[in-house]
Amino acid sequence: MGTALVYHEDMTATRLLWDDPECEIECPERLTAALDGLRQRGLEERCLCLSACEASEEELGLVHSPEYIALVQKTQTLDKEELHALSKQYNAVYFHPDTFHCARLAAGAALQLVDAVLTGAVHNGLALVRPPGHHSQRAAANGFCVFNNVALAAKHAKQKYGLQRILIVDWDVHHGQGIQYIFNDDPSVLYFSWHRYEHGSFWPFLPESDADAVGQGQGQGFTVNLPWNQVGMGNADYLAAFLHVLLPLAFEFDPELVLVSAGFDSAIGDPELLQVLAGGRICAVLEGGYHLESLAQSVCMMVQTLLGDPTPPLLGLMVPCQSALESIQSVQTAQTPYWTSLQQNVAPVLSSSTHSPEERSLRLLGESPTCAVAEDSLSPLLDQLCLRPAPPICTAVASTVPGAALCLPPGVLHQEGSVLREETEAWARLHKSRFQDEDLATLGKILCLLDGIMDGQIRNAIATTTALATAATLDVLIQRCLARRAQRVLCVALGQLDRPLDLADDGRRILWLNIRGKDAAIQSMFHFSTPLPQTTGGFLSLILGLVLPLAYGFQPDMVLMALGPAHGLQNAQAALLAAMLRSPVGGRILAVVEEESIRLLARSLAQALHGETPPSLGPFSKATPEEIQALMFLKARLEARWKLLQVAAPPP
Repeated sequence: MGTALVYHEDMTATRLLWDDPECEIECPERLTAALDGLRQRGLEERCLCLSACEASEEELGLVHSPEYIALVQKTQTLDKEELHALSKQYNAVYFHPDTFHCARLAAGAALQLVDAVLTGAVHNGLALVRPPGHHSQRAAANGFCVFNNVALAAKHAKQKYGLQRILIVDWDVHHGQGIQYIFNDDPSVLYFSWHRYEHGSFWPFLPESDADAVGQGQGQGFTVNLPWNQVGMGNADYLAAFLHVLLPLAFEFDPELVLVSAGFDSAIGDPELLQVLAGGRICAVLEGGYHLESLAQSVCMMVQTLLGDPTPPLLGLMVPCQSALESIQSVQTAQTPYWTSLQQNVAPVLSSSTHSPEERSLRLLGESPTCAVAEDSLSPLLDQLCLRPAPPICTAVASTVPGAALCLPPGVLHQEGSVLREETEAWARLHKSRFQDEDLATLGKILCLLDGIMDGQIRNAIATTTALATAATLDVLIQRCLARRAQRVLCVALGQLDRPLDLADDGRRILWLNIRGKDAAIQSMFHFSTPLPQTTGGFLSLILGLVLPLAYGFQPDMVLMALGPAHGLQNAQAALLAAMLRSPVGGRILAVVEEESIRLLARSLAQALHGETPPSLGPFSKATPEEIQALMFLKARLEARWKLLQVAAPPP
């Protein structure tokens, strides 16, 4: 259905009319730079472009008081001195004669995007707007924000479409206290914000921005604040927050719609890990972001991901810092009473931080020393996207079962190519006792798929084998990856598939995780097995608490996903696993499935690899004590090597 881009050039009309170093960074060039970036990379033309319309006063009244709306409307007739005087009544705000028009367009764009997604006109989208909104409150402008665009979008979705569960993810560097205040006692809206806090010394300097602010009344547990108390948080810190806090809560909450307060004033924003939620219905609305180059690059990365392109693998050492682990621990401690998914991962309470607010200098709204760092880290990612164009084939399938019988989705190619017979036979001789003659033609097709992925001609693929040949096929694929100089190969094997003995000493190039049997076992830091959980809570804990931290930490070139005999995966589980593994490897996955399962799994696996949202796992059920024990056994022994497994900071 595509991705919507909602915009109107009139939103560039407002500009600061007097000297104010704090407010001058909220300028029209923020939108033009972002739009120019989208056009230069050909992303705008891939979107459904919608011209924003003004929100009505009735729609603004879903969140804001009549008196406040009238006050903002009055700014249309004020002169420069009157506008300046009114602006000084608020914190970090400036008014302009066009503010009312622009702010109504920004709010209207958010509402239009919700309409487009919830009516099925598009799958997801971005509202490219200014002024931003997440700081504004019922009767007050705040922090460049006039009307609360995302809060209005949530109220609109509830009123017009009857939604009962809406997730708001706010990744702006500043806490969106306006959204928090509006939904503080509302259990139908789960508000999650990570933000720079520095023990209260960073704008907006509010105690309610800390982790112990969890909502009030019926809304307790539905406000989740993750405060960063150190400057310069990196990829590993944000990933740890996603995997150990945000996604467990989000899956348990099971939202019908995801709204993103998309601020880019500190780092890249990537919604790929959110696309498995709410049937993929994501509405992102621009908030902050004041370094123009970094803002433009971040917007391009986000739109590219919304369009279904896999993001490049993240760079850098995947080790969360001490301060990040302390923040994550504080959130888990505050939220555990309200969320079953966190009760499965209880960690010891840490001692309080040794840093006091007095030790930190106060920093204002516009400051963000990480902008240059963000730009430096974004550039190589964008270079990867430019140097690695979309392959001619997104997802391919090679199967002895006819394509029509598999009900493959549009755009998935049923592959007929094969490597040369002589080459197939040479690989098969390594495992002569395990291959039958009839398996050779299938093996040739699978090797052709692997070559296509590694050559950049195919993004990902699915192949079938006979039950007896699955293990041998996986062995050959690993050997071929290594022969083609893959640096790191991640193998996620489900069912009765043992790791090849001759690869046991090549641990640092191969990470082998076998999900099977009844007991967890560790052969080495690169070779281990775990049972397949039978509850949704246990399965999610396995994916979020073990598989993804290992995948991101290992940083593979290629993922081999094998579903062998007695793999036990249900349709939705297989699709979710495939969808989640796309992100760490830039989409390069080859899934090998034994023939008995392919008719049931092919369509959902192909959809997930193709970038579509996997089906729901169903109602959330708590992990059993045995499932928790197996996961904790592995994490306790592996976290010394794989730091993203940590859910608590080490003792001081």
